Amino acid sequence: MPKGLTKASIVAAALHLLDEVGMDGMTVRALAAKLDVKAPALYWHVRDKAELLDEMATQVWRDIGVELAAAPSDATWDFGLRRFADVLREALLRHRDGAKAFSGTYLTDAGVLASQEEGIRAWTAQGFTVADTVRAFTLTSNFVVGFCIEEQAVLQADARQQYDPKARADRVGAAEHPLVAEAGESLFGDRDAQFVSLVDVIVDAVGRFRT
Repeated sequence: MPKGLTKASIVAAALHLLDEVGMDGMTVRALAAKLDVKAPALYWHVRDKAELLDEMATQVWRDIGVELAAAPSDATWDFGLRRFADVLREALLRHRDGAKAFSGTYLTDAGVLASQEEGIRAWTAQGFTVADTVRAFTLTSNFVVGFCIEEQAVLQADARQQYDPKARADRVGAAEHPLVAEAGESLFGDRDAQFVSLVDVIVDAVGRFRT
């Protein structure tokens, strides 16, 4: 095992590599070159790219957990759900192809899962069952991941793909199709405002779960 090479250093380098080359260029061989080692040296710590992505995602979720733990202890469920959505989105957008890279990954650190105990307890104290708490966070996380996959794809799209609302309106013919042109403002205008408005819809729906 190469001296000084640890799982933590490998994951940190892998996250930097993802930012540089995206999912398409993210390979164990490319990571080994970045670390100036031979690929077999990495297999002491990760068996393949899938396991590497699991470790990367686990680190991202550790960081998310630290941020969420900083919330006020008396935070209401709706504040907590909105904060979860915001923190998750920021974490996924922090890395190129982050939403796509970390989807479907396996959390390798049981401590990340155990840290959810206090949050679930707080929700049950506010009138939610455990099952409905899971529904609420599954709905929110699935929405955020999907939103971020699309958001990152648009941001990283080929320059020929014009997502600017005005360019879209000109292309479709705003005079003949005013409603389609107006819809473009909501689709490709202020993404932050769109995100907030959609999270509001989720929070409103989740509020109906309470007993």
